[in-house]
Amino acid sequence: MLVAAAVCPCPPLLVPEVAAGAAPELDTARAACTDALGVLAASRPDRLVVVGPADSAGPEVYPRGARGSFRGFGVDVEVYLGADSGGADGAELPPGLSVGAWLLGRTGWTDLPVDGIGVGDALPAEGCGAVGRDLAARPGRTALLVLGDASACRTLKAPGYLDERAAPFDAEVGRALEAADPAALTALDADLARELKASGRAPWQVLAGAAAATDLAGALLYEDAPYGVGYVVAAWS
Repeated sequence: MLVAAAVCPCPPLLVPEVAAGAAPELDTARAACTDALGVLAASRPDRLVVVGPADSAGPEVYPRGARGSFRGFGVDVEVYLGADSGGADGAELPPGLSVGAWLLGRTGWTDLPVDGIGVGDALPAEGCGAVGRDLAARPGRTALLVLGDASACRTLKAPGYLDERAAPFDAEVGRALEAADPAALTALDADLARELKASGRAPWQVLAGAAAATDLAGALLYEDAPYGVGYVVAAWS
């Protein structure tokens, strides 16, 4: 049964060592992510599943202790999924899930059973929903940490350049997350999300599948587009 969810963005710049002090505008986003994880802790789950973007359609499963690294972003920082040190041979976290592992580490999530699932933009809404329903069907109380960014096309200097469709897309995502509306998340257009470079579409639709049979309430904790990329933090409980 799904009892709570936290939705967070996953740019590597959330990690201060990667930002090298150059992204103070993300301090508010970091604080909101901490607050969202506090909602998860307050729900007293039996397990936590971290869902984030991946290169392959997936779902790709990552066990507790899987290692992530930010060396590709120029810093010698390693993280481990739900553990103080690694214990899962050969399981390398993709960047988004590595940010999730970092968020968990800074808030002290090292005792609760944790695993991760990566889903990519080639996985359609139906497949994402099926992954979510499987997670919700697990015995006991399950919480989700759902990672992903909204559009990367909000300004001329954004990674995807300016696209007039980006702001309305992000606004719909914000409304759906604030309202804890699984149907609205499921209805997000996968092709449009791909064109807008929105990495969160598939993870959000996993959340939609997991929450379809629940009556959770949503709260929007942060919504902004620094660097022309939409970042949203929300909590469902």
